[in-house]
Formats: sequence, structure tokens, C-alpha cells
Amino acid sequence: MTARTDRKPLHLNAFLMSVGHHEAAWRLPESPASGGTDLDHYRELARIAERGRLDSLFLADSPVLMGDPGRRPGSKLEPTVLLTALAAATEHIGLIATASTSYNEPYNLARRFASVDHISGGRAGWNIVTTAGADAARNFGLDDTPLHRDRYLRAAEFVDVATKLWDSWADDAVVADKAAGVHARADKVRKVGHRGTYFRVDGPLNVQRSPQGYPLLVQAGSSEDGKDFAARYAEAVFTAQQTLEEAVAFYKDVKQRAAALGRDPEGIKILPGIVPVIGDTEEQAHALDDELDRLIRPEYAVHQLSKTLRIDPERLELDEELPADIPGEDEIEGAKSRFTLIVELARRERLTVRQLIGRLGGGRGHRTFAGTAVQVADTIEEWYEAGAADGFNIMPAVLPSGLELFVDRVVPILQERGLFRTEYTGRTLREHYGLPRPANRLFEPAGATGAGHLGIALPEVS
Repeated sequence: MTARTDRKPLHLNAFLMSVGHHEAAWRLPESPASGGTDLDHYRELARIAERGRLDSLFLADSPVLMGDPGRRPGSKLEPTVLLTALAAATEHIGLIATASTSYNEPYNLARRFASVDHISGGRAGWNIVTTAGADAARNFGLDDTPLHRDRYLRAAEFVDVATKLWDSWADDAVVADKAAGVHARADKVRKVGHRGTYFRVDGPLNVQRSPQGYPLLVQAGSSEDGKDFAARYAEAVFTAQQTLEEAVAFYKDVKQRAAALGRDPEGIKILPGIVPVIGDTEEQAHALDDELDRLIRPEYAVHQLSKTLRIDPERLELDEELPADIPGEDEIEGAKSRFTLIVELARRERLTVRQLIGRLGGGRGHRTFAGTAVQVADTIEEWYEAGAADGFNIMPAVLPSGLELFVDRVVPILQERGLFRTEYTGRTLREHYGLPRPANRLFEPAGATGAGHLGIALPEVS
């Protein structure tokens, strides 16, 4: 496999999951009992990530209590509210949060993210998700989750409306002329007048255009619809890939889809997730990894796996492989890419259910890796040089210790190799990722420079 020729600095995002990504992290003595709702805990994590000069931190979210609360801490703060607090605790690091297009409205969400972008001085990012699952649907008056295709069509229109709302104020709309008594020029604030299949929104937004123009757009689905959506709208993609070959193929696929839509492929940063378990020696790292796996409660894990695979938990025997007749991807409506990843992992490595839940316990399908700081850095560099990634979504198995070890031991190695920044050189999240501030579609002339996806027509609704 040939090394890449476009050697640019890596991008690193810290994915902060309560007390850690491993299923059993909360059972370790160091784990804060209420990490999911402890602001001081998140402030500490944000400051550690910023000390490492990471591009951004990320808070995942879902509008439903995930899994059995007996299994692991399930309580979590609303992420855009938490981002506001973290903006005050940091100066440079980007602040990304998940928000669903299935269970929000464009006006409210556009306002929230524009507010975070203003408060943070241009460091906000939105991870766009379409939210599958009947449990979530029933929290919003629906009997079941909408169809996969419908969710993505709604998401496309949602993003179109949100970006119009962010563009409803020209950058120079506010003049604040006290002598003339004119605060903003009326001709520089416009209605959007959107009338679509899913939304009717007049606008304008009641928040002026934010420092970044609008927040960085992030996407995490890897199904065919997900990749099409990413190619059209995303500026960063969080993805789960188990092997280098799969990651290279995904990377090329998304970049080629973007190019086919007239976008610059460099305008999308691909960041596979990696769950590093770091030790002074390889043996020490594997010992910690083994300890975490021993602390998994199999009865909880089997129940969660059965929900993901859409089969009866009674059919999952701990010391046997998965049943042969698991439904195919085309037979399910939610989380298609994660379903496929889990089944292919189990089949490829002939894992028993016990072994599979151990592998998934660390990162829910993301690549887990136990080793020394040098070995983790070697893996990151190998994937980057092979053209599998523009950077990585770092998912510490245990927090805060796993993030501290990555920042204090792995980041300096990447800096010594010339792969990662030693200081922040930009102010906004877009500048960290080397991405342009988007042109304003409502006020700037055609052909103005900006984010490549602006102005691309929505897919036809079929």
C-alpha cells in the first residue's frame, strides 16, 4: 500500500463519553460516581484535551435513555447546554455535540447552535444524526421509528433549512449606528420562506450570523444513505472501521462521492474512532484491557446485543457463535452501518458471543487497541499514511486517565514526528480543521468562495 503524498497535519477529536467508552469503566475506583452529570468532571476533560492541542471535543447524545440504567451510568446532560459551560472553561478547543434531525425542529436547533458559536467565539460543531429506534420514537408521540430513507430525506431538508436560517443575516447587517438610531440594516436581514416536504419555516433567525458563519457540520452514519448524506453536507465524518482495508475503502468512497457532487474532497475530514488502552508496557496495557472485560456483566451485554441484532436474547449462547439466521441489513430500519459492522466482525473472526461482547464493550464497534504510547502512535501513523484517515476520533476507554495518557504520552510522539500541531494557530473550529468560512447564500454573489456543499440541490424525494 503506497504512502500518501498529501501529508498534512492530523486532526484529533476527543470523544467524551461520561466516565469512559468501555462498558465497565464506571466500576473502576477512579471513576466519578456521577460523571455523566458532573460539570467539574467535564471541565477537567475539556482542559486536558485543550492542553493536548486537540482540534475538538465531542459529546454524543440520544433523546432516549440508552439501555438498562443498571448496566452503566445512563444519565447525561443536554449537550448544547453543556457545551456552553465548556466554552467558558476553555479558550481554543472546538466544541461539537450531537443533535437529532428526527426529533428537533430546524428553527430551534439553528438558534441553539448559533448561540453556542457566538458564546464560544466560533468553536461550535453539530454532529447530525437521524436517530433510529422505537424507544426514542415513543418519546415524541410516534409508535415506531420512521423509515431509514425517510429519516435521511428529512435530515437533508433539515440541514438545508438550518443553513438558510444561519444565512438570514448578512455578515455586515449590524451597524450599531447610535447617532442615526439604526442598529441593523433591514435589507441585510431576510426571511427564508422555506416550504418543503417536512418543514415550513419563514425566518429570519433571531440570532445574527455567528463567527463561523455557521457551525462545523459533522456526520456519523456509514450506511449507503449515510455516505451520500456525508458527501453532500458533512465537513467532518466520525466513522467506525475495524480493519485498515475497510477504512481505506470507506475513505476513498466518501471522497469520491463528494467529488462527484462538485465538492473539494479536502473539504471533508474523515476521522475513524479508536479506543486506545495505554500502558507503560504492552503487558500492562493488555492487563488493564483484560480487567475491564472481566468487569462486564454478561447478562446486560447480551440483552443490549440482542436489541442491536434484532433477535431474541435467549438465542445468544455465550460460548457459541452468532446464530446463522440473523436478519440482513436490508431487513432492518435503524443503525444499519453499526449492525453490519458487528455482524461482519463476529463472522470474520468467528467470535463467540462472549468474545464479541468483550470486543464491543470497549467501543461499541470502534477499533480498540491495547499497547504502549509508541504502539498507539504507530497505529495512528500507519492508518494516516495508508490513506485511511485525515485524523482520529479518540475514544478513551476510561476517563479521565485514558485521555490524560493519550495527551501526555501519545500526542508528544505525534508532534515529534511532525504529524500534529504543537500550538493552536487558528481561533475557530473551522480554522483548526483547515476549512473555509462558508459563503452566505442569501447575500453573497454566486461563485463566492465558501464551503463546497453550499448551493447543491437536495436529492429528489421518491
